Amino acid sequence: MMKLAKYSGLGALAASLFASLPAWAQDAAAETTEAAADVVAEVVPVMDKGDTAFMMISTVLVLFMILPGLALFYGGLVRTKNMLSLLMQSTVITALVIVIYVFWGYSMAFGDAPSPYWGGLGKAFLSGVTLESMAATFSAGFVIPEFVFISFQMTFACITAVLIVGAFAERIKFGSLLVFVALWVTIVYFPIAHMVWDSDGLIYGWGALDFAGGTVVHINAGIAALVGCLIIGKRVGYGKDNMAPHSMTLTMVGASMLWVGWFGFNAGSNLEANGGAGLAMINTFTATAGATLAWVLVEIVARGKASMLGAVSGLVTGLVAVTPAAGFAGPVGAIVLGAVASVACYFFVSTVKHRLNYDDSLDVFGIHGVAGIIGAIGTAVVNDPSMGGIGYGGAAMGTQIMVQIQAVLVTIIWCGVVSAVLYYAVNAVMGLRVKEEQEREGLDLTSHGERAYNM
Repeated sequence: MMKLAKYSGLGALAASLFASLPAWAQDAAAETTEAAADVVAEVVPVMDKGDTAFMMISTVLVLFMILPGLALFYGGLVRTKNMLSLLMQSTVITALVIVIYVFWGYSMAFGDAPSPYWGGLGKAFLSGVTLESMAATFSAGFVIPEFVFISFQMTFACITAVLIVGAFAERIKFGSLLVFVALWVTIVYFPIAHMVWDSDGLIYGWGALDFAGGTVVHINAGIAALVGCLIIGKRVGYGKDNMAPHSMTLTMVGASMLWVGWFGFNAGSNLEANGGAGLAMINTFTATAGATLAWVLVEIVARGKASMLGAVSGLVTGLVAVTPAAGFAGPVGAIVLGAVASVACYFFVSTVKHRLNYDDSLDVFGIHGVAGIIGAIGTAVVNDPSMGGIGYGGAAMGTQIMVQIQAVLVTIIWCGVVSAVLYYAVNAVMGLRVKEEQEREGLDLTSHGERAYNM
């Protein structure tokens, strides 16, 4: 991601200054202006309609990842009595974050303030954004409409917030969740997005690589999810009652939608339709395939059978792991990255989580958090030309690894500490968890007065 190009009309001021010059100076200035005109004409930014169309399609694909993709993926993984609650949470959080992003989120993430931590409030309520406002792409001289850039980044904020809810599914108050999300995107997500993707940002300045959101989206969501499930506590009956997914069919459909939508997520982060987008596209194929096969093979070795749940878990793991590396790795390196992340995540969700005895309902941290960390650090490895990557621009692999680790640690610490404060604050004022009898009956009826299925 790159900082917005900024263009402003200074014609009136220039004309005033020109008129105040003596005659001989005006003649000299006129000659210089004519000589420079050809050079200026060569660098005037041009809006590329192909890139614009590509980014509009990518934006819609990311929305498709959330609704209905992630909503169905999560909904199928919970029990029947809580299916509709996941659909509602996904839908309303998406709407809430869109409004917040327009009001102040975009300004905080990509505003004009020259701060390493946030963009200020100069563009609150999209102040100053017009049909003529443009955002830079990665190619000098080419731009896309700022409204398109805003929409694309807005969908990233939406999906990050929705990802979190899977960790404490089936037991959180709807109203409290919305208040937490509003506070969380404001104090956690927007500053991290600025630090990582804005050219004035702290982590951007370090030279950290995050093509499409390893730190901003997945580590952020994973850490917030882990903190949330620890503070809220386990589901009633956890470890005793049958809490198996009620519909692996819907989960598989949702996972498939995620994979399709992820091409907008990764390829779209190139901001233009060229070879870079093509590299991100093929890596979204290869890393996901490698991770899916790795998870299935590990299950066969460990359990003797391969499960549909395991296959889609591997699929999502590969998508997460390749996100920060999508535009840097080669296709073979992406396969390796996805496979390594898949093995690590399998071990984490099947062994580590149970030994630590916490209830991350849908393994948000175990997949998004762990794979996000592996992908963010692994980006420094697969970006090396020896692994088929595009290279560091002169930096050594070891140096880049340390930069990546530093970026990961900042994200973990900021997100972990602030998320904990926000959970405790909301809990103190509103309470985070539904009553035990409401949890046993199911959130579909007790929180929304509806059922996902009429029996």
